[in-house]
Amino acid sequence: MATDVTLTLVQPTLDDALRDIAHEVDALLDALLPVPEDARAPLYRAMRHAAIGGGKRLRPLLVTATAQLFGVDRAAALRAGCAVEAIHVYSLIHDDLPCMDDDDLRRGKPTVHKAFDEGIAVLAGDALHALAFEWLADPATHPDPFVRCELIAGLATAAGPGGMAGGQMMDIAAPGANFDLPAVTRLQAMKTGALIAYSVEAGAMLGRVSPDVRTSLKAYARDIGLAFQIADDLIDATGDEATVGKAVGKDAAAGKATFLSLLGPERARSQADALVEQAVNHLGSWGAEADLLRAIARYAVDRDR
Repeated sequence: MATDVTLTLVQPTLDDALRDIAHEVDALLDALLPVPEDARAPLYRAMRHAAIGGGKRLRPLLVTATAQLFGVDRAAALRAGCAVEAIHVYSLIHDDLPCMDDDDLRRGKPTVHKAFDEGIAVLAGDALHALAFEWLADPATHPDPFVRCELIAGLATAAGPGGMAGGQMMDIAAPGANFDLPAVTRLQAMKTGALIAYSVEAGAMLGRVSPDVRTSLKAYARDIGLAFQIADDLIDATGDEATVGKAVGKDAAAGKATFLSLLGPERARSQADALVEQAVNHLGSWGAEADLLRAIARYAVDRDR
């Protein structure tokens, strides 16, 4: 499935890849979000506060790691990765608002509505949402307008009521709803998994890969999305705020059904490990060129934040 050119690439270690993607995403977002010398300046400073510095950058890393399989120009993959990250960051800004989760800390620093105010926080999220699609629509992301349209449509689906926003609505309804395991799985597949799945597929879209070739990649993404969420549940229950960079223990306090509350810590961890191995198995058609994707799958459950 990979080209001869791709097979000659030297795969970075996961630590190197995480360091590089953090630096590259921050540099590109810095260039894409210059602060204007007019009344919009607080809005841009708020966007930069939320988007630049901190975070795992898992979604841009998945875009670039998948795109690399198909010989996609890294600058183009980074633009698409930053678009996904913009959607992710907008959702975090809005999730942290008093009308939602009412959090004071995110990525180890004050949430946007604390650092600025609620109105600016709402607008910062709105603006990042719009900019994500503006960046994807730019020919700098891909010269083929059909590829750009596919990227835009895919991200809209992943972020909308059938994906992240719909999953967040289910999450709001979760306290006292007595969700069972299938319901929690669906919730998390939408809230967290949809954007992760899109990140993987976006790399293939950039490479003009046919949908049938993407099937195994989509299955890989689905499994790591669920494994990632189980790990998040474990971190929320056992992690400390200083390491995690945000408040912990909120799911249990709110009485939400989670993978952890339904399965217990031991079974939840076992399920996450099984999902990771399943995800890795979906990459069986690739050789060493997919080692970074395999490492990302294992990182999904081995991280501490």
